[in-house]
Amino acid sequence: MILYEYPFNERIRTYLRLEHLFRRLGELVPREHPIDHHYALATIFEVMDVAARADLKSDVMKDLDKQKAVLGSYRGNPAISQSALDEVIGKLDACFSDLNSLSGKAGQALTENDWLMSIRSRVGIPGGTCEFDLPAYYAWQHLDADTRRADLERWAGALAPFAQGIHLLLKLLRDSGTPQKVMASGGQLQQNLPQGRTFQLLRLRIDPALGLVPEISGNRLMVSVRLMRQEAGDRLQASGDDAGFELTLCS
Repeated sequence: MILYEYPFNERIRTYLRLEHLFRRLGELVPREHPIDHHYALATIFEVMDVAARADLKSDVMKDLDKQKAVLGSYRGNPAISQSALDEVIGKLDACFSDLNSLSGKAGQALTENDWLMSIRSRVGIPGGTCEFDLPAYYAWQHLDADTRRADLERWAGALAPFAQGIHLLLKLLRDSGTPQKVMASGGQLQQNLPQGRTFQLLRLRIDPALGLVPEISGNRLMVSVRLMRQEAGDRLQASGDDAGFELTLCS
């Protein structure tokens, strides 16, 4: 099954983008080739760029505090495992404390590294990190893999509290939804959202054997899914076939 996710607000959109980048970073850093480590460093800069567009630290800390208050209200509920509840609240507290101990925005400490910032200023230019542009960076790429990996882990460490906080918040958000089987008649589905609840994330699982790609749109009142099929010439065309998939709304 292929999983697609659609955020209903800009904050969750930012969290999903950062989660995507942190996952990529986690894949690239353990590798050994200099090209992999080049793109790992470029990913660190992408994280800094995304995080700089909003007061990410404040948003994450507010959400962690809000989740702690919600979960705290379940204390004493006989249907809830108190040990599991305490464990999650403990993780929320730890993430909050780690973020609170950081000064400035995400990656603030890295902006004080002139060598890194010289690379950042050129990494977005096509071919801008050639050896004649950045000889010191070219020399770093020729260091042994363990040395490069240690440097990347040290630089990424400045962003680790954000990665941990966002991972925990998105996990709790995803766990809040209940999957349901739905049918797109004629390749389209429109569904009104239940009133009185504010949904933040839609999750859609579809069988890849169907060869269909969902185009999702939505707001606080309704959600719409249009199924597309890739035809000759790599163009997407609307499908007119009935097709079923799994839909989850998370609040």
